[in-house]
Amino acid sequence: QVVQHELILTTPYFVPDESTIRNLCVAAQRGVQTRLVVPKRNDSRMVGLASRSNYEKLLESGVEIFEFTKGLLHAKTITIDRRVGVVMSANLDRRSFELNFECGAIVYQSEFAETLRRLQQSYIRDSDRVDPEAWSRRGAGHQVGETLAGFIGPLL
Repeated sequence: QVVQHELILTTPYFVPDESTIRNLCVAAQRGVQTRLVVPKRNDSRMVGLASRSNYEKLLESGVEIFEFTKGLLHAKTITIDRRVGVVMSANLDRRSFELNFECGAIVYQSEFAETLRRLQQSYIRDSDRVDPEAWSRRGAGHQVGETLAGFIGPLL
């Protein structure tokens, strides 16, 4: 039996479908250290707001969210348990998966996964961790903008 302990994802655009959100939440709830790294400032204000519309549910489930502060994070990567590494052209959004038919490479090799994980850790070091308590206290204006952007997220 494979025991899963860690899942790290990096993406510049995080506007996933409900199934992806649910799976990330379930992973965190069952004890997998689940970390998501996205840019603090996105090159599209609407995408940034739509991305943040998913934070509350993720944070409540125990997903750790990091906002990269050194520009637009363009890495699209996943590491699983330091054994599997994924590098993609696809963002974690519906457009990449459903319209653009983008692709990725899955590498089942610990050395590759560990090297990719070190890169992800450098992104985490250059990020601000989203504090769940502070997030829950953000202003109503932010919440309304994020909710509205979340509704149109599938179109982005």
